[in-house]
Amino acid sequence: MVVTARPSKKLVKRRVTAELSDFFTFPTAYDFESVKPFRTNVREFLAKHATVSPPLSLFPRLVAWQVPLRVGHLVGEEGDPAVVLLDVVEEDVSRSQSPYCDQCRVVGWSGNPVSSKRYHFIIKADGDSISGSNKPCAGCGDSLHMADPRCRSCNHLMTAEDVEDWMHQELESATHLLHGVIHANGYGHLLRINGREGGSRVLPGRIIMNFWDRLCISLGARKVSVMDVSKKKGLEFRLLHAVIHGHPWYGEWGYKFGAGSFSLTDEDYEAAVACLSSAALASFRLNGRNLRTDLRDLISFYQSMADNQLVTVRDLFGFLMSMTQKSYDSLLLRDDSSSPRKKHKSRHSEEASFSRNVDDERRVNEALVKVLQAVSGSRWVGWRSLKGAVCRAGAPDLVNRCLLELHGKVAAPGSLVVSRASGSGGLEYRIESRTSSSDASSRSYVSEERLLCDLKYFYECMLHPDTAASSNPLAVAARKILDCKQFVKDYRPSDSKGNAAVGVLCEVDLTESGEVGCNPPPEQLILSPDATVGDLKREATRAFQDVYLMFRRFDAGEVVGYGGVDESTQLRLLLGPSGGYVRIRGRFAGKNSGLGRYRMERGVERWVVDCLCGAKDDDGERMLACDGCGTWLHTRCSGVPDSGGVPGEFLCRRCLNCGDPAAVVAGIL
Repeated sequence: MVVTARPSKKLVKRRVTAELSDFFTFPTAYDFESVKPFRTNVREFLAKHATVSPPLSLFPRLVAWQVPLRVGHLVGEEGDPAVVLLDVVEEDVSRSQSPYCDQCRVVGWSGNPVSSKRYHFIIKADGDSISGSNKPCAGCGDSLHMADPRCRSCNHLMTAEDVEDWMHQELESATHLLHGVIHANGYGHLLRINGREGGSRVLPGRIIMNFWDRLCISLGARKVSVMDVSKKKGLEFRLLHAVIHGHPWYGEWGYKFGAGSFSLTDEDYEAAVACLSSAALASFRLNGRNLRTDLRDLISFYQSMADNQLVTVRDLFGFLMSMTQKSYDSLLLRDDSSSPRKKHKSRHSEEASFSRNVDDERRVNEALVKVLQAVSGSRWVGWRSLKGAVCRAGAPDLVNRCLLELHGKVAAPGSLVVSRASGSGGLEYRIESRTSSSDASSRSYVSEERLLCDLKYFYECMLHPDTAASSNPLAVAARKILDCKQFVKDYRPSDSKGNAAVGVLCEVDLTESGEVGCNPPPEQLILSPDATVGDLKREATRAFQDVYLMFRRFDAGEVVGYGGVDESTQLRLLLGPSGGYVRIRGRFAGKNSGLGRYRMERGVERWVVDCLCGAKDDDGERMLACDGCGTWLHTRCSGVPDSGGVPGEFLCRRCLNCGDPAAVVAGIL
């Protein structure tokens, strides 16, 4: 990690930004051959696009690379082109404070050997680079630059351990706009995406996610997981999005069910989503209690506003989310000098999502006001009638947004547009003088605050399993959806047809019986067209030694199924011109002492999970161990509330049923 250079952001400003790649399109599909393995592509990527800020490192386990990218044609605060800094931190796992991967453990990859390298891809929220950040003094707490070895306030000399501890905290920061990590074997994890609601001033989450997906494709990532704990408007977004769209937000980029907590399966998740999203709204309107009366009236109100019939839970929440998003976008794009977005100007069509077409909106508003002015007397005009009268003035979504914001618009000097909720639950509009405009009508329009309030009310009543007033099957379905947090995208390698090289997917079998369970995922090997069996063995040895710490003494021996084939035999004669799949039996040369702790990503701890729900491995949920047999179980499945403390003494049902609990604890039974 760079710790002695001045802020690299200043260096970026001296570069000609026309030379920088565009964040909206970088990296392109043609930058790298995705048929190559990640370990090869990432090195080519860094050599081609990144720079190491001098000096290379103050401590050996981390090396920071930097890739400056221009944000399309957006302009920054000082009139300079807006620049985003992508930090790539190469971590030497053998010297890391945390060599094991918690994300691999809970997503089902805990049996993979520990990779030799981890590559962190980070975009900081403050627009600075990690290597240009300030760190707190370990002596007095004052802020000092990474380049300053001694604090000017207390004269404390910063040691490499101080800086390394700070860097570890920096990598774990939850404020980064993007933080993804990919192991040397191509398995990775998207740790966080923070868009507008997460503190991003320029880049929305969807744009950041597009960038991450292109990066993974170009680098040849194999599988990438994400733990979806995102929130929208303060609500669990994985539940909202699944009800509306049938999959999580990350599913827009191909992420699918990876692992469910409490032994839930893909089939359980799909069934829960179908059950909850297809629930009829009529079922929530049958109960005569006051809560249901309020819920019934609110459902009717939004049903009267919608162009299409709102019949199911999916219909209702989809309509509400579309309305809140339009209102939110409108607020973000208002001409407000206090808004950070005011400081960035759009100059190109690719940034159209950051600006609205003011002319179109003005034309729709003028049309709406003209219709209301043409109405005689003090008649109210309903939402549907008004929308139908101006349907040709703009797109339906634009007309809906303008109708939501029409209340309070000035129609003429001394008069403005007011709205109210009609008896049928819909909205009505008319023009009133400023003096006659009543307080009641001024509060009757659907503001963003009301939309959010109603959305949360529907969520609590109809979706959230702890507070829902719905029937038990729907509450159970909602709980299952919330218990599915791990989603995975499988980045399948491109077809190598048309490529002169021979692609071989190589799996390893270890001859040492003591290393059972240490077989890693197959590695992609790229060989020349005239490569031989001997070349295959040598390349397999190099590849597995390079990727896994446990395999530093690995030596590839026999190619399973071709034991009698001479090593000078060309592979294309055995596998065909485009390659194929092989298994190689190998062993560790000499003693593999000291490397055994890198056998699995789960670490050296041994535990047994055997929960009542059927879980057999750590799924990231809260657990406790039985004091009798040592088996781990979920606290929730054991009757311990998530908010409650762990009991001082706990015995599982199996131990309680096998004899005297005291004897079990004492180890007698």
